[in-house]
Amino acid sequence: MKILVLARNADLYSHKRLVEAAHARGHEIDVIDTLKIYLNVSGGEDSIHYAGKVLDKYDAVIPRIGASITSYGLAVLRQFELMGTWPLNGSLGIMRSRDKLRSMQVLARKGLPLPVTAFSNSSSSIDDMISMVGGVPLIVKLLEGTQGIGVILCETKSSARSVIEGFLGVNVNILVQEFIKEAKGADIRCLVVGGKVVAAIERQGSPDEFRANIHRGGTAKKIRLTKQERDIAIRSAKAMGLDVCGVDLLRSSRGPLVLEVNSSPGLEGIEKASGVNVADTIIDYIERNVGKTSPKSRLRKSSSGS
Repeated sequence: MKILVLARNADLYSHKRLVEAAHARGHEIDVIDTLKIYLNVSGGEDSIHYAGKVLDKYDAVIPRIGASITSYGLAVLRQFELMGTWPLNGSLGIMRSRDKLRSMQVLARKGLPLPVTAFSNSSSSIDDMISMVGGVPLIVKLLEGTQGIGVILCETKSSARSVIEGFLGVNVNILVQEFIKEAKGADIRCLVVGGKVVAAIERQGSPDEFRANIHRGGTAKKIRLTKQERDIAIRSAKAMGLDVCGVDLLRSSRGPLVLEVNSSPGLEGIEKASGVNVADTIIDYIERNVGKTSPKSRLRKSSSGS
């Protein structure tokens, strides 16, 4: 089988592990910079180009599209889908996941438990939004932030007003979200592959950091999920239309809450902390599913969601 990884940096841990796993199973695999691919869209003579040549046909594509190039990356991925290459994650599922508000609307519609979240474009609603999420402390999030960037903890009402007014004043879209004190700076990352949780870790933020991202100095350890947590992670992946994703949960006094669904989860932290060969599990899933469902039918099925 011939596999393509769409990624800016072939040397990242996650991409190197996918290549190793594919080679170990006897497959050809290429990692190509998404931004260096270009398209000929002409109706009947469509083609995908790289380095002055038409790209060879691939059986499967693994999209590892960074948040900063979402729009271009999805255009490239859609072209692969339309031309018959099976995608590990479809373009519509990734598009949903990249917009935090859209993600939460989709998850809420499916009845999944979420932190109380407010969204507005008007500074006149600030006091009501603060009240809606249970007062301070509260979290302010950029709609398109990643790896904890653009997530701010506001501990007083005056600081919350200032931060929200500042963002709204420069036309930046944000979410205002309740702060789950009882989580104590920890969250759970569930790695879902093909409708199953294959690995789970608890990430704990450093003593002076409320965000649990490992990139920000957090630590991670293997964790045993409850049946409810496992079910919520699986349902979240299904609701988003993603075959592979990281589902982040918070343990709250009212049960597990879905914090985020990540369509391009990093493998380093979860493989090292859990001991699970996630890369091999992903390649195995591709082997078992390529050819069973056409890319175009998957695209149509995904578009039936919001």
